Amino acid sequence: MTEYLAIIGGHVVPVLGDPIPNGTVVVADGVISAVGDASTPIPEGARIVEVSGSWVLPGFVEAHGHLGVHEDGEGWSGNDTNEMTDPNGARFRALDGIDIEEVGFRDALRGGVTTAVIKPGSGNPIGGRTVAIKTWGGRTVDEQVLALDVSVKSALGENPKRVYGDKKQTPSTRLGVAAVLREAFVNARNYAEKRSAAAAKGEPFERNLTNETLASVLDGDLVWDQHCHRHDDIATAIRIAEEFGYTFVVNHGTEGHKIADVLAEKGIPVIFGPLLTSRSKVELRDRAIGNLALIAAAGVKVAITTDHPVVPIDQLRLQAILAVREGLPARTALEALTVNPASILRLDARVGALEKGRDADIVVWSGDPLALDSRVEQVFINGRAVVEPSPDADSQPRVVERWSRFGRTSWMG
Repeated sequence: MTEYLAIIGGHVVPVLGDPIPNGTVVVADGVISAVGDASTPIPEGARIVEVSGSWVLPGFVEAHGHLGVHEDGEGWSGNDTNEMTDPNGARFRALDGIDIEEVGFRDALRGGVTTAVIKPGSGNPIGGRTVAIKTWGGRTVDEQVLALDVSVKSALGENPKRVYGDKKQTPSTRLGVAAVLREAFVNARNYAEKRSAAAAKGEPFERNLTNETLASVLDGDLVWDQHCHRHDDIATAIRIAEEFGYTFVVNHGTEGHKIADVLAEKGIPVIFGPLLTSRSKVELRDRAIGNLALIAAAGVKVAITTDHPVVPIDQLRLQAILAVREGLPARTALEALTVNPASILRLDARVGALEKGRDADIVVWSGDPLALDSRVEQVFINGRAVVEPSPDADSQPRVVERWSRFGRTSWMG
C-alpha cells in the first residue's frame, strides 16, 4: 500500500524553478510525486504536515566531507580518514571507515544537510573511493548509501609531499606527486588492455583492486575528485586529466579565481571551501571568501563544502551566507548547496531539488535559510521524518533516533 505525505502551506523553494507561495509537496513511498501550489491534489489518506509561515527546500548536499571517517571529538581513535602507507590508495574505500553514530550526523540534520559525499583524506596522491550517503536512517551505513560509485579522491600540493617527504620517500615534491598519478594511470590503462584481451580469449584474469578503480576513472564511470588549492596545482590537475582523458572536479580551489576563465572554458566545476579557516599553510595564503564569487562570476559551476570536521557540517549554510555577503548571488549560493553539488557528482537523478521523481529529502525552515536567524524545524529523508518539532514549543526540534524508526523504545528494549 502506497504511503503518502503532503507538506502544505509553506513557501516552497524547488531550486529548479520559481518559489511557490502557499505551496504543496506530495510524496509517495519516499519519492516526490508532485510540487505545486495550494490547488495541487492530495491523495486520500495522506499524512498532512501543515507548515504555514515556514520555508520548504530540498535537503542540502555536502559534496566533500569526512563525516563518520573523521569522527568529531574522538581524536586519534576516531580518525580513519587517511591510510598514509601507500601513495596510491585507489583500492581504499571511505565506506569501510564510516561510523554513522558520530555526533556529526546529528549536526548535519540540524544544518539541513541530508546527503553527504564522504571522502578519504588528502595525505595520499590517490586517497581512495568516495561514497554518497544520506545523513540519517539506517541501522548500518549500508542502509544509508545513496551511491557507491561516485568518485576517487586525489591530492596535489602540500599535503602528500609533506606526508611522504617526512618519510624520505617518493613523493616529496610536486614533481613526485604528479609522477605518482601518471604512473598509476599508465598502469591502469595497461591493466585494462590486458583485461580486455583476456576476456576476448575467454581466459582467466587476475583482478587488482587498485587498477580496477583507476580503470573505472579512465572509463568515465568514476569522477576524479582533485584536491588542489594553488593555481599551479590546478593547472597540473588539468594537464594530467587531459593527458589521460578523465573527468575531474576541483576540490577546494582556493586560488581558482586566478584561472577562473580557464576552468569555465574547459567546463571544470569547483567544490569550494572550507571558507571558515585560517591561512594554516602556504597554499592557503590567498584564501578569501570572496574568491568564490569571482569563480562563479566567470561561469564556473560551484558547490560549497565545509570539509567536515575542518568546519562543522552544520555551518554549511553559514558559509553560503558569508559568500553572499562577499558578492556571491543569493540564487547561486542556494544552488551551490543543492543542485550544483548533486549534478557535479552525478547524484541529481535523486537529490538536490524538489522535483517529481527525486527522493523526498525535504527540510522545513523557519524562514529563508540564507537569513542568519532561520532555523531547521523539520527534516524528512526519503519521506520519513528524521527531525520533528519538540512537544515542548520552547525546545529545539528533536532527532528521531534510529531505534524509534525500527519500532523499539531503545536499542536495548
